[in-house]
Amino acid sequence: MKIDKSIIKELSDYLDEFNLTEIEITEKDTKIKVSKNNVSISNQPVITTASAQTGNEKVAEKPNIKSGTEITSPIIGTAYHAPEPGAKKFVEVGKKIKKGDTIMIVEAMKTMNHVPSTADGIVKEICVEDGHPVEFGQTIIILE
Repeated sequence: MKIDKSIIKELSDYLDEFNLTEIEITEKDTKIKVSKNNVSISNQPVITTASAQTGNEKVAEKPNIKSGTEITSPIIGTAYHAPEPGAKKFVEVGKKIKKGDTIMIVEAMKTMNHVPSTADGIVKEICVEDGHPVEFGQTIIILE
C-alpha cells in the first residue's frame, strides 16, 4: 500500500495550527486519522471499525504550564470574542469578571451559544483567537 506522507504531514500541521488533538479525512475507502499521539489509516469501507496502526506521529508539544482558574469550552464550535464583528469584546486581559458573565460566544450548528464564566476573577489570558475553532473542554480563558 502506498501512503502519501505529505497528507499526513499536512494534517499534522493543522493539529498545531488550530490547536486540535485529532483530525480525520475520508476519501472513498481510505480514512486517514492523525492525532497528537498516533496516526491510523484504514483501507476498509468507512462503515467498519477496523483500522491499521502505522506508527506514532511525533509532534513537538510545548509544556502545559498554566496557573490560575481555567474556563473551558462547553461545546465544539467556533469561538467569537464579541457579539458581532466590530463590536466591543466581552472580555479583555486585565478585566475583572464575575461568575455568570458572558466571556465568549461559541457558534455550533449555526447557533450562537453564550459561554458564561464559571468563576469570579481577573482575566489573565485569553487562550483562543477570535474566529478560531474550539473543542469541548479546551481552555478558552484563564483567570487570576
